[in-house]
Amino acid sequence: MNAQGIKRIAHAVQSWRSRWGAGDEGQPKVSGRRSLWAALMALVVAVLVTLVWLAGRYEISQLQAELERDSADAVSDIRSGLSQDVQALQALQAQHATISSWSVEAMALLRDNRDWMRLEWRDAQMNSLAFVDSPLRTPVFERTPRADTLGEATQACQRARRINGPSYSASYYLPLPDGLGMEVMELCLPQTLSGELVGYTLVTYGLQPLLIERLGNTFGRRNEVSFIEADGTRLAISGMQRRGLRLFTTQQLVDLPGNTLVLRMDSRRGEPNLFPNVLTALVTAMSMALITVMVLLVKDSRRRLKAERDLADALAFRKAMEDSLFTGLRARDLQGRITYVNPAFCDMVGLPASALIGRNAPMPYWPPEMVDEYSQRQAIRLAGNAPPREGFESVFMRQDGTRFPVLIIEAPLINTRGVQTGWMGAMIDISEQRRVEEMSRASQERLQATARLATVGEMASLLSHELNQPLAAIASYANGSLNLLKDPGSLAQSQEDVLMALRRIAEQAGRAGRVINSVHDFVRRRDQTREPVAPHALFEAILPLVNLQARKLQVRVLTRIEPRLPAVLCDRTMVEQVLLNLARNGMQAMDTPDCRDRVLVLQAKRAASNAEQAWVELAVTDVGTGIAAEVADQLFTPFFTTKAEGMGLGLSLCRTVVEQHGGHLEFEAQAPKGTVFRFTLPAAPGDLPPSAGKA
Repeated sequence: MNAQGIKRIAHAVQSWRSRWGAGDEGQPKVSGRRSLWAALMALVVAVLVTLVWLAGRYEISQLQAELERDSADAVSDIRSGLSQDVQALQALQAQHATISSWSVEAMALLRDNRDWMRLEWRDAQMNSLAFVDSPLRTPVFERTPRADTLGEATQACQRARRINGPSYSASYYLPLPDGLGMEVMELCLPQTLSGELVGYTLVTYGLQPLLIERLGNTFGRRNEVSFIEADGTRLAISGMQRRGLRLFTTQQLVDLPGNTLVLRMDSRRGEPNLFPNVLTALVTAMSMALITVMVLLVKDSRRRLKAERDLADALAFRKAMEDSLFTGLRARDLQGRITYVNPAFCDMVGLPASALIGRNAPMPYWPPEMVDEYSQRQAIRLAGNAPPREGFESVFMRQDGTRFPVLIIEAPLINTRGVQTGWMGAMIDISEQRRVEEMSRASQERLQATARLATVGEMASLLSHELNQPLAAIASYANGSLNLLKDPGSLAQSQEDVLMALRRIAEQAGRAGRVINSVHDFVRRRDQTREPVAPHALFEAILPLVNLQARKLQVRVLTRIEPRLPAVLCDRTMVEQVLLNLARNGMQAMDTPDCRDRVLVLQAKRAASNAEQAWVELAVTDVGTGIAAEVADQLFTPFFTTKAEGMGLGLSLCRTVVEQHGGHLEFEAQAPKGTVFRFTLPAAPGDLPPSAGKA
């Protein structure tokens, strides 16, 4: 045990030295530290490159986010401007009922809104009432008649009428007189009077002027803004792109009632500046490396302290464990000198550790008469012959001269390099064990004597129990014969009865002899002589004794034997005693004032059988008071009885006899009252009926 502990401690020290940078000679492991610094430098370079890349990506993402914010603001400005246009048109509808006044105010609105190409007033049937073209541009419908382009406006007005609000048409291309053209869209605002539709106000927007007027001054200076179709075709463009190396673009939906435009915003920005990013990344990487080194140093210091504490705790635990052992531990080197002893060994031999460490043969705890023998044994051990693994016994001497036996278990002591440096032994004082063994032998002898006495008592009890009925029957027949012989006048008439009584006395005397022999064999656990016996013969053998008690207790005895029953293979005398005991118990159970119709049934029938073995079931049924639940649990316990004069062996012996025959004895309650005891016996070989084996 101590050898393993010392070996584990040596391994722990070696692993600690290896882990924290010390070699076999205590020199630092330079290669391990170089590898650590190389890994740290590679980590710093990787962090630096990653930071530069992340900085560039962050700047790009910031530019893209700025462009997306600009596009969202542009869409918001467009929607806000169009909402203000609707309010202006509503004011125009409400203030001017005549065409002349309407035309004047409409011309003023066209001067203020450069993206309006034309303003029209139409009735509920889309007939033109008045219109005004923008004075700032060439009339847009000069080259293309208005009637040819009225379809989109009509659809927008139909939607406006359904939603009772402004509606925009889809954009379409409109050629201009100067050979160019533009994309325009229509705004239709329904005009109602007392809830009735009376007309429409139409505004024709140019998409490119809309971009220039609404977004040019704010977003067109640094971005290119355009309306595009779903496939990317540009409908109108405003602004200009500065020359740069990288294009950033974003798209936003301008969701208008009846029409949805796609606003695209493009911007060219320069690539992220590498030098500031490198400086920032370098400073960050060096800071991270410094923090990492500090963290590693702190962790290394903590691991060192923890390893030292663990090693100290392990050494203290090993020392406490060895000091608390009752087994003596002794270590010797290859020359046989003692190098270590624990307190238990010192207490065992009565000598301090200082008087033992460094000593060689002869040892102070060797008995003087055994010094030569022990010296030869130690020489054999030091020569390399391993001791037996199970140990060997020896005798040591205490300081006061008393001898005591010890068990020595010794094994080679191996260091961390796998080299044997000595021998490690465990000594166990077996004085108490020898005393206990001696006491155990004495106790076994007493137990054997007690068992023999118990066997004699069991035989005496069994004989007393089983001979009671034959002797009682002999006494009854003898008393009857004496009564007949006392009357000389009736001697001739009673001769037959006297002869019958004498025959019964002879039978019961022979039965008593057989009981003695059977009980003798039963107690000695010998196989009794078994023979085939018909079930009805068993009943006929016990009926005379049963009837004697039945007449006294006024019990009717019935026998029920199933036809063609096979003979049973049994010890006839013992089985008859079982039936007689069960019958007597049944009649005694009915000996109460409450039981008036007293019937005892003796029954024999076939039991569950198979092709190899047939069984016969014998049962005794009474109509007595039954068996209480608390009594049923101990019914077959030896010496347990509910009768004042009983010994408590009857049912226990009955079960033992049945089980020796291979059968089983059990009982159950009889409805409406009473108890049934049944047991099985094996059928005699060669006497199985054709139905045997069909349970």
